[in-house]
Amino acid sequence: MARIDRNSLIQLAQQALQAAGASPQAAEITAQALVAADVQGIASHGVSRVSQYVAHLRLGRVDGRAEPAIVRERGGALLIDAREGFAFPALRLAAQTAIERVRNHGVVWVAVANSHHFGVAAHTLDAIGKAGLVGLAFGNSPAAIPAWGGKRALFGTNPIAAVFPRRNGAPLIIDLSLSEVARGKLMVAAREGKEIPLGWALDSAGNPTTDPKAGLAGMMCPAGGVKGAMLALVVELLCVALTGSAFGFEADSFFVDEGNRPRIGQALLVIDPGALAGQAVFLERVETLVAAMLQDESVRLPGSRRQALAATMEAAGIDISDALLTQLRELGVPPK
Repeated sequence: MARIDRNSLIQLAQQALQAAGASPQAAEITAQALVAADVQGIASHGVSRVSQYVAHLRLGRVDGRAEPAIVRERGGALLIDAREGFAFPALRLAAQTAIERVRNHGVVWVAVANSHHFGVAAHTLDAIGKAGLVGLAFGNSPAAIPAWGGKRALFGTNPIAAVFPRRNGAPLIIDLSLSEVARGKLMVAAREGKEIPLGWALDSAGNPTTDPKAGLAGMMCPAGGVKGAMLALVVELLCVALTGSAFGFEADSFFVDEGNRPRIGQALLVIDPGALAGQAVFLERVETLVAAMLQDESVRLPGSRRQALAATMEAAGIDISDALLTQLRELGVPPK
């Protein structure tokens, strides 16, 4: 196991992406987002994804030099075209634009079309929470779970995240996928040769499995059964029907190198509490709820574990496997 500081890990990831054809800006923004996942202990969405992204760059599944742009807007509604590039540059533009415009509109909906892997959904909301705003993020993904009663993967795991700022403490951060677990956990288990618990995934025939490879080739179980499947449907419609992007069943898996450009969609809903009951009332109500939650000693505030891990890793460095560190260094060598 190796330990490396955040900036050095960002540099390694950025070099690997640039060597595969990404522009310096796209590589830097994407590397920052991936390392932010590692810092928070979410290794399944961290630099372990770099080799996957590199393969997609080299095989044309993503345009590493695409520059996202606002292509339609009316009032508090905007559409950003990621232009088949990485998601993170488009999502940064979405968050920045939402923060700028929500003060005038009170509520802003920014949708992203023709995008790539969403990563950690809450990462996009970080700047929104720091600005004292409420934010929700949605994204669809390649098909991984069936419609309720179906026998084939149709919807993505379709993450949903939310951020609620507090008066003094760190924001409340809710981040979840609509499968029983994130599909990235199967990827990590498959790489490490470990079994997964029953209830996480189904094989290609629809049978429960403890084999992560069979689960990756099959389907994920929806969180909460029919309720999770219905929420996944809602996210597909919000992120695709409103943006003209690709549904989960139209996008090839991220877990294979070859395939089409996924062209999936994402969306941010940003709310200025001052436009409603007012910032002071909002903050008082949040603290009242937090205090009630913490009366039970077993309750942990959402996002607190990530925040604690981030503080530790910022100070001590990030632990990654020797094999992954070697891989990153090799990927960063420009082809001859």
